[in-house]
Amino acid sequence: MSKTLVQFSATGRRKCATARVFLRPGTGRITVNGLDLDRYFERETSKMILRAPLELVESASSFDAIITVVGGGKSGQAGAVRHGLARALTLANPEWRAPLKKAGFLTRDARMVERKKYGRSGARKRFQYSKR
Repeated sequence: MSKTLVQFSATGRRKCATARVFLRPGTGRITVNGLDLDRYFERETSKMILRAPLELVESASSFDAIITVVGGGKSGQAGAVRHGLARALTLANPEWRAPLKKAGFLTRDARMVERKKYGRSGARKRFQYSKR
């Protein structure tokens, strides 16, 4: 008799980062790109952002998360992982959708970096005006 693996997978996005999240019943171990969570995300804020959906539904110690994240910087990656974790948790238990939605974890943050315009030094910065 084969042992079936219960796994919930979801994709999260933020800025230019994309995270694939695989949630399995376990002890609360989080692995990001083959590294432990504390080794991949050094900043405490990033770890706090990432753990927020799990702590909201009080299931931080009941799931193991295997995460693959590509693109963007560490801040965008943390946001992408949070989005993916929230989506995976709704698949695990549909009752958690309401609190996660209310907290704003299921909404994809659409804010992106504004592109640089020609003739300017940045997206909005203009050159200094000289009257004389």
